[in-house]
Amino acid sequence: MSVAPQEQEQQPSRPSRLRRIVDIGLRVTGGVLAVVAGAATAVLELLLAPLRIGGYLVGAAVLVAVIANVALSWFAIETVGRRWAVALPALPWVAVMMVAADRTDEGDVLLVGNWVGLTLVVAGAMTFAVMAFRSILAPVGSPAGRY
Repeated sequence: MSVAPQEQEQQPSRPSRLRRIVDIGLRVTGGVLAVVAGAATAVLELLLAPLRIGGYLVGAAVLVAVIANVALSWFAIETVGRRWAVALPALPWVAVMMVAADRTDEGDVLLVGNWVGLTLVVAGAMTFAVMAFRSILAPVGSPAGRY
């Protein structure tokens, strides 16, 4: 009677130490990029806020804010790999908007309280809030449902 050779049980290979360090480095780099991009897009939107065509306010900054904040939220979640990463671009964006809405000692204000300024702040903040809410409601372990 012949005996079949025993099948070797393969244990899932543990990631090497170098691979883990590279993964953590890439996640941290992605998080830092999300923070810097959040501040940079806020400055860009502030520069676009007073844009006028034919003497009329255009409001292009609002559209840029919504599109950029959706992209930044997606980027942060994908690169960091955690749901809380939506806060990485949101915090510097809100901080820049708060500083821009305050008067300087000379009386200058970067973000004027007209319809573009108010809509920019509300639409930008709501975009981050909706993206955070969607990531919270996503099923655990579902890569397509993280955002």
